[in-house]
Amino acid sequence: MSGHSKWATTKHQKAAKDAKRGKLFARLIKNIEVAARTGGSDPDGNPTLFDAVQKARKNSVPLDNIERARKRGGGEEAGGADWQTIMYEGYGPNGVAVLVECLTDNRNRAASEVRTAMTRNGGSMADPGSVSYLFNRKGVVLLPKGELSEDDVLMAVLDAGAEEVNDLGESYEVVSEAGDMVAVRTALQQAGHDYESAEANFLPSVSVALEAEGARKVFKLIDALEDCDDVQNVFTNIDISDEVMVELDA
Repeated sequence: MSGHSKWATTKHQKAAKDAKRGKLFARLIKNIEVAARTGGSDPDGNPTLFDAVQKARKNSVPLDNIERARKRGGGEEAGGADWQTIMYEGYGPNGVAVLVECLTDNRNRAASEVRTAMTRNGGSMADPGSVSYLFNRKGVVLLPKGELSEDDVLMAVLDAGAEEVNDLGESYEVVSEAGDMVAVRTALQQAGHDYESAEANFLPSVSVALEAEGARKVFKLIDALEDCDDVQNVFTNIDISDEVMVELDA
């Protein structure tokens, strides 16, 4: 799990700097729209919207884009799409389990894009339920390390329901039950610790350890899936050691 988290963190940092910036912005805007439509357009009364806005701001999405998305979702402005969340399941190279979370206004297009990306990159689609049982829905809060020690973070979040704190290099990852995530990030705020993002993710209960070559193939598949306009998140159960990560970075 930690290996996947480190990769996710690396991807997150790179995404803000390269050609995928536009796709990242589009995903973050969609999240704001859906959160506002589901729970109301006031971030103070809608924790999911608050976190969606927070993540967008941390990724330098222009404030007027954020505000328009919030108003579209809340019905204050016209033009919001009818977004639907769909989960697709599959297997990647080396038998890796893959969960693909889509947010789309066209189910047929989403299914076609995901299937094409999977089959062209050594993956295959799977029946609903055949892969998802390997994952648990968890709350994941990321915060920059700065001068903080792991003990500082633990002390802040332990009573709020945090299950573990992982050191990801430049940041810490706090894992909790999905229902405790708001309490965890609130505890961090009250302790004076700024956080980067807070969202419910699927974390694997069983992992597949990969060598460098296998990891490259899986990352190629992840890249292809993330290039699909309707794909919001890709979750896998890969486990990559620090040694393999160093080899891949080289």
